[in-house]
Amino acid sequence: MRALALLLIAALVLLVLAPRLLPLLPSGYNPLAPLEVTDPPTLVTRFKFKALVADPAACLSVLRRAEAAGYISFSEVADTTGDCPLVSPIRVRRFGQVTLSASFLASCPLALSSAMFVGQIAAPRAAEGLGSPLARIDHLGSYACRNIYHRAQGRLSEHASADALDVAAFTLADGRRIAVWPQWRRQDVAGQYLHTVFAGSCDFFGNALGPDYNDAHANHFHLGMRGFRLCR
Repeated sequence: MRALALLLIAALVLLVLAPRLLPLLPSGYNPLAPLEVTDPPTLVTRFKFKALVADPAACLSVLRRAEAAGYISFSEVADTTGDCPLVSPIRVRRFGQVTLSASFLASCPLALSSAMFVGQIAAPRAAEGLGSPLARIDHLGSYACRNIYHRAQGRLSEHASADALDVAAFTLADGRRIAVWPQWRRQDVAGQYLHTVFAGSCDFFGNALGPDYNDAHANHFHLGMRGFRLCR
């Protein structure tokens, strides 16, 4: 009985103090604070992100704040119809100072995850590990109305809903280009950067598939929204 009484007292104290303590927590640890692209990939961040997947308006609000802060440049695109319709798609044009080989269509969650990945992993790791800022990301596309692996039969690919981006290379401000193929296999700083970036991507996407997964991903990282931290 004594232990139960102490637990009840502790719960009451926390209940009383919570409104005062929560505002003192960083956004990534405060379940009541809105999601920000600078939030680390904590369990609280993941919980808030999952809630945005089913709320396009709230997701778009986060993206707009991120754009105002300089982390992403995008435009809203009209819904599409057909075999692979898109609802509230986003056209991503750049991530802060990091340009793209081409703009790409994305679901709002993919655009948000990509901005977090570039801002927290790809860009800072380039500056820290390679001594030059990240200038551009080369990709192989995002939206494509097709089945997985282009099969005639089977389930639709994540690309059919603009929920995946295939990243092929990273170009630095000093001109160096670090490509998944062939540098993934190399035992040098470029290869180390690719492995570090790929491992870090697993915290921001539902699945991350790379060259070690199968031959179909030998030349790119597939960064998709399905699943939960499936990293291969």
